[in-house]
Amino acid sequence: MDDSGRPRTLGARDAVRERPTLKTIAYMTGLGITTVSRALKDAPDIGAETKERVRLVANQLGYQPNRAGVRLRTGKTNVIALVLSIDEELLGFTSQLVHGISEVLGGTQYHLVVTPHSFEKDPMVPVRYILDTGSADGVIISRIEPDDARVRLMTERNLPFATHGRTDMGIVHPFHDYDNETYVYQAVQKLVQKGRKRIALLAPQSRFSFYTHSRIGFERGLTDFGATEVPMGRVTSETPLDETRAYAERLMRSAGSPDGIISISGSATIALVAGLEAAGKKLGIDVDVVSKQSAEFLNWIRPEIYTVNEDVRQAGRELAKALMARIDGVAPELLQSIAQPVWSKMGPKE
Repeated sequence: MDDSGRPRTLGARDAVRERPTLKTIAYMTGLGITTVSRALKDAPDIGAETKERVRLVANQLGYQPNRAGVRLRTGKTNVIALVLSIDEELLGFTSQLVHGISEVLGGTQYHLVVTPHSFEKDPMVPVRYILDTGSADGVIISRIEPDDARVRLMTERNLPFATHGRTDMGIVHPFHDYDNETYVYQAVQKLVQKGRKRIALLAPQSRFSFYTHSRIGFERGLTDFGATEVPMGRVTSETPLDETRAYAERLMRSAGSPDGIISISGSATIALVAGLEAAGKKLGIDVDVVSKQSAEFLNWIRPEIYTVNEDVRQAGRELAKALMARIDGVAPELLQSIAQPVWSKMGPKE
């Protein structure tokens, strides 16, 4: 019985109906609030048995530290913000990137908050909001430009960040990137080995860094392996899929149609293949296609496509590790990585 004459167990049930706090855990364990707090922080002067009892009760109650309180005490939010374009590739990119980041953050004090935005609007808006509100300890951004205003602003404001892609602006910062130059170069080589000489490249928009890397690899490959380019006009990997399909059909009906196509995007490749088949072309006979993909799916529907894998989940893991290390003060030049292309074993049999 408590002082009011009610059963003590009833008070416990009442306590857990609301969001559990340190006071709730103290009530349930019979310990002081200070002891509970220090046990959850793994303080050396708290016994192992007490720590285990406190953690067990905290887990059973679903206790989470109050972020506002943590921020007042430490100046930190324990939040990592992923600023992700809603224009990202449809098939697998977003979920795999989030999954990879979450794998690393699990078991740490950090929580992931995804902030979506559209590159058709001002990409600075979500970054400015995070900076002005202090709502995250660090930020991960993608769709990187060679001279990226977001990178410059976060550097000036001393906000830790990591980028999925590289800049070319004289600022050293953490990044993880995919070697699109090597991928496209190897793709040209593959197509020439198959006897293809007129090759088109479906590249990203020219404002992005990986456009430059892709073009460098493409032009080197054309020169080294003796092929010629068939221009893709204004179509990029960001073009709506129905427009990509229609353009591919017109291109493949033209007199100067390509006999090889390299795609930087798995979802765009589906539109390309639909267009070339609508034009009466046979994949693997009239034209060969090489595509990058973020998940093993293209060869399920078209075994004739030569595919190269980009491990986006691993990219998420690398970005999360780099950002946490940067928050801890590790030098940015030590937090940079580039993934190499891996050719899928599910493509056409040589």
